[in-house]
Amino acid sequence: MTEFIRKRTANAKNDILSGLTVALALVPEAVAFAFVAGVDPLVGLYAAFMIGLITSIFGGRPGMISGATGALAVVMVALVAKGNAMGAEGEQLGLYYLFATVILMGSIQMLAGVFKLGKFVRLIPHPVMMGFVNGLAIVIFLSQLGMFMTVENGEEVWMSGGKLWTMLGLVALTMGIMLSLPKLTKKLPEALIAILVVSAIVILGNLDVATVGSFIREGGGEGLKGGLPQFQTDIFNKVPFTWETLKFIGPYALILAAIGLIESLMTLNLIDDLTETRGNTNRECLAQGGANIVTGLFGGMGGCAMIGQSIINIKGGGRGRLSGIVAALALLGFILFASGLIEQVPIAALVGVMFMVVIGTFAWSSFRIMNKIPRTDVFVLILVSGLTVLFDLAIAVIAGVIVSALVFAWENAKRIRARKRMREDGTKIYEIWGPLFFGSITAFNEKFDVKNDPDKVEIDFIESRVSDHSAIEAIFNLVNKYKSESKSIKLKHLSEDCKVLLYKSSPMFRDVIIEAVDDPRYHLAENPEAFTKGLGEYNL
Repeated sequence: MTEFIRKRTANAKNDILSGLTVALALVPEAVAFAFVAGVDPLVGLYAAFMIGLITSIFGGRPGMISGATGALAVVMVALVAKGNAMGAEGEQLGLYYLFATVILMGSIQMLAGVFKLGKFVRLIPHPVMMGFVNGLAIVIFLSQLGMFMTVENGEEVWMSGGKLWTMLGLVALTMGIMLSLPKLTKKLPEALIAILVVSAIVILGNLDVATVGSFIREGGGEGLKGGLPQFQTDIFNKVPFTWETLKFIGPYALILAAIGLIESLMTLNLIDDLTETRGNTNRECLAQGGANIVTGLFGGMGGCAMIGQSIINIKGGGRGRLSGIVAALALLGFILFASGLIEQVPIAALVGVMFMVVIGTFAWSSFRIMNKIPRTDVFVLILVSGLTVLFDLAIAVIAGVIVSALVFAWENAKRIRARKRMREDGTKIYEIWGPLFFGSITAFNEKFDVKNDPDKVEIDFIESRVSDHSAIEAIFNLVNKYKSESKSIKLKHLSEDCKVLLYKSSPMFRDVIIEAVDDPRYHLAENPEAFTKGLGEYNL
C-alpha cells in the first residue's frame, strides 16, 4: 500500500504547480470562447471546471487538459442566435437550446466510446498530424492577436503608442522568463513564475494595462465572481422534447461531437508522443461524453481537449491526473474566492504564455523535411494546416484523411501486375501480383485478352490479395466473359473468404475454383501456425 501511494505521489509537486499555471491560463480562454459563442462568461468558466475535472479523473490520457474551446464555440454561435430568435426578447432561449445540444453531443460521444470508435484515430496519417499541430499553432497565435485590441469610443481598435509598447514589453518579459528560467533551475514551473513576476510588476508599478477583469468587463460581463454550478431545470421547461427540437439541435450536436472527439483524440496522440506513453482512446471518448452531459445539465457550454493548456501542463511537469484535477478545482476556487486577485492578472502575461505554447506546438521540423518526403504528403500537410485555420479542425482532418486515402489507393492501384506463360498442354497461365481492389480493377481487366486467349486459361492469385467486393465482382465478370467465349477458365490460390463469397454468388464457381493446391507457399500463407512451426524446424 505504501509503495502504491509513493508511486502515485512521486510527481505531486509538479502536478500541483503545473495545475495552478493551467488554471490561470484557462480563465481568459474560457471567457473569450464564451463571448465567441454569445453566452455569459460564467457559462464558459463552468464548462472549463466541470469538463476539466471529470476528464482528469475518468479520461484516457492523464495530464491532458479539457475545457471550453474555440473550435466548438464557433459552431455554437449560430445555434445560440437561432435559439434566441425562437423565444421572446430577453428570454435567452438559445442558451437552453445550447445546454440541450451539449447533452445530446455528450451522448453521441459516449456511444462512440461504447462502440470503440476511438481506435480509428490510428488511421490518421503523420502528415495530417503535422498539419493539425501547425494549423492549431497558427489558430492559437491568431486568437492571441485579439488581445492587442482596445475599446475606444465604443469601437475595437488596435493598440498604439505607449499602451502597445507596454503590452509588447510585458509579453516579451513573460517569454524571456519562460525561456531562461529552465536554464537556471528545472524545479520551478516557468509559466507560473512568469505570470507571478509580470503580475507583481504591473500591480506594484500601477501600470495601466489590460487585465483579466477589464477583459471580462469589456466583453459585457460583470466580473469573474460566481457561485457553484446549478442544475438547469429550465432546460426541461423551456426546450420542448419534440421531433422538431431534435431536427434543430441534432445536426449541431453531431458536428460538435465530431469536432470534440477529433480534437481530443488528436491531442491525446500528441501528448502520447511528448510523454512517450500511451493513452486509452475509447476511455477518453466515454469521459468526454459523460463530461459534456454533466456540463450541459449544470449550465456549461461544453468542450473538449485543449491542446494549448495540455502542452502548458506537460511542459510544466504535469503528468498525472492530479494536475488536471488541481487545475479544475483551482479554477472553481478563483470563481468562488479569488476573483479579485485573478482579475488583476495582466492579459500580457497570459498572452506571453500562449505565444510560448505556439512555439512549442508548431512542428518546425516540417520545413526541414519538405524536400525529403513525397510531394503528396507535403500537399496534405499544407492542406490540413490551411483548412484548420480557414474552417475548423474536423473539416481539415477529414479532408486530409480522404486525400491521403485516395493517394494510397491510387499508388496501390498501379501495383497490379500479370505475368503470362504457356504450359506444354496449351493452357495459358496468368500469375497475378499486387492487391486487387476497387482502384486496381481497370488495370486488372486490361491484363486479359479474352477473345485471343487459348481454350484453356488459368489465373493464379498466390501473389495477389482480393480485398473487397469490387474485386470479387471483377473476377465474376471475367469468368463470365471466358464462359461466353466457350473457353475453360480455372482460378487458383484464392483466399478462403473470397472463395466463400464466390460460391455464394454462383454455383458455377464449384467447377472454376481449384481447391486441391500443392504449392507449400499457399498452405503457409493460409495457415500461420504451420508457418510458425516451419520456422521452428529451422531453429530461427
